[in-house]
Amino acid sequence: DKLKSLLELLPEHDLPEDLKSKHCKRCVVVGSGGILHGSELGHLLNQFDIVIRLNDAPVQGYTDHVGNKTTIRMTYPEGAPRSEQEYPPASLFVAVLFKSVDFNWLQAMVKNETL
Repeated sequence: DKLKSLLELLPEHDLPEDLKSKHCKRCVVVGSGGILHGSELGHLLNQFDIVIRLNDAPVQGYTDHVGNKTTIRMTYPEGAPRSEQEYPPASLFVAVLFKSVDFNWLQAMVKNETL
């Protein structure tokens, strides 16, 4: 019931046009475990059509190793950027919700409430 009422609050949106028009020919998923540190693979990762980053691992300061392109950022609500300036305008943020508290977070965001 909680999920149903929450979904009714959300406006219907499609993917951003620039993302919708991309043909996902070459995609890469970049995790946040630090395994790329020292790899100097940033230039290679930037060549992919779609770069999906998981969690809130930093990019700035590590671009030589992890690249600087982010098409989609997927994270739990606790990893969500706290200010509008932290959301790159050319990327899509995807909140991964699965805990009850995650749905409370989404409701607070949609209704502009305090948690």
